[in-house]
Amino acid sequence: MKRMILLGSILLLSAVWATAQYEKPEPGMDSSGADKTTVQGCLAGSDGSYSLTDKSGITYQLTGDTAKLQAHVGHTIEVTGTTTSNQGSTGQSGSMSAPSETQPTLNVNSFKHISTSCSATQ
Repeated sequence: MKRMILLGSILLLSAVWATAQYEKPEPGMDSSGADKTTVQGCLAGSDGSYSLTDKSGITYQLTGDTAKLQAHVGHTIEVTGTTTSNQGSTGQSGSMSAPSETQPTLNVNSFKHISTSCSATQ
């Protein structure tokens, strides 16, 4: 009987330890650990090269699942994905002469159509 209790305790302890080793991603993060971001703005560009400008004037270069965006150019859309900041390799840190050096990239996971036009502030 003592062996059964000891064996049960060891199995229970092992199960608790194994469960504690599993790290769940934080809310708002995808399975790779990258932050998911949702940006609403005006879509511009053409097949293969799209950008999204939000209300504050930040322009995101869109990558990833952009195949269905062509029909929404000039519209307000909401894009969900992961962002990265493009740092230029020119070696001139602090230079404001080339805004594309710091333009963030938004890797599109999904999008939602908001309006058939862009507001004047976008």
